[in-house]
Amino acid sequence: MDALEMLKEKNWAVIGASIDKSKFSYKIPKILKEKGYKVYLINPKYDEIEGQKVYNNLKEVPGKIDAIDMIVNPKFAKGYLEEAKQLGIKNIFFQPGSFDKSLEKILEDSNFNVVNDCVYRRLNE
Repeated sequence: MDALEMLKEKNWAVIGASIDKSKFSYKIPKILKEKGYKVYLINPKYDEIEGQKVYNNLKEVPGKIDAIDMIVNPKFAKGYLEEAKQLGIKNIFFQPGSFDKSLEKILEDSNFNVVNDCVYRRLNE
């Protein structure tokens, strides 16, 4: 699966969402919403961002998740990947800097569809 194919999915969880308007972790959920996607924000640091509820983890999300946008350090990604596997979420989009070789085993074992690219750039093409 490539980036454009994954971006056809409409229900996204953004892991690492931020209140910092200068960061892609703020800009990506914003552009996803502007483009008509259903977006769930995931970050245990916040209760809400601009009036939208922020969930501590994927298990708390009340709706369907088709794809995950990973915007966290790879050392934090493994736990979220385990959760995604348990929940049957198959599509993982890694932002630059959120993937490293330490994640390869879980990705292979879980048969995830994986894209390493930038959602923000792709949605602005």
